[in-house]
Amino acid sequence: MEDLWLAQAKRLLALAQTGQQFTRDEFDRERYQEIEAIAHHMLAQLGRIPLTTVAQLFATGETGYVTPKVEVRGAIIQDGRILLVQEKEDGRWALPGGYADVGLSAAHNVEKEVWEEACVRVRARHLFALRHKASAPYPPDPRDFYKLHFICDPEQSPCHPRPGPETLAAEFFPPEQLPPLSLGKTLAEDIQRAFDFLQSGDRAVQLD
Repeated sequence: MEDLWLAQAKRLLALAQTGQQFTRDEFDRERYQEIEAIAHHMLAQLGRIPLTTVAQLFATGETGYVTPKVEVRGAIIQDGRILLVQEKEDGRWALPGGYADVGLSAAHNVEKEVWEEACVRVRARHLFALRHKASAPYPPDPRDFYKLHFICDPEQSPCHPRPGPETLAAEFFPPEQLPPLSLGKTLAEDIQRAFDFLQSGDRAVQLD
């Protein structure tokens, strides 16, 4: 594990940079820029490197090195049914998940997302698919993604999901009676792969 202060400084910087990208308020943008400068100073002191070097390493936008985003999704199967959440964004359904946060492992990220979207505490047990969104039959997206799909086990069984702040509903569905899916997030084949992974004993990770 990396040093706690380093992890916190990186997380602080990530929040500041994300805030600058999404805020429409100029006063908030100035605050995020100040937080970014503080994080730069922290990283320079921790790494004993010049402040200008830190700024270059963590530059964003056109001056930075663009890498794919990471999205995590959790498959929770109970009594032959799979847990899906109804998205507020489009009213359609998907495996619970979202963008991975800086400072957390992929497994911890998916556990956090399931809790936030379906109010179920889980443990990530297996990675069953690692998909490149642009290489799979998802709708076109100008952003580039790696999609990590995990088999997750609820801490309490049976579990009783309920919607979180970003979802309208959270329910279990049999694979042959799926609701309309939010196809940019989850395909029917993603769900079928989760069932196949558990039922066939084939623990090979699907790769695109």
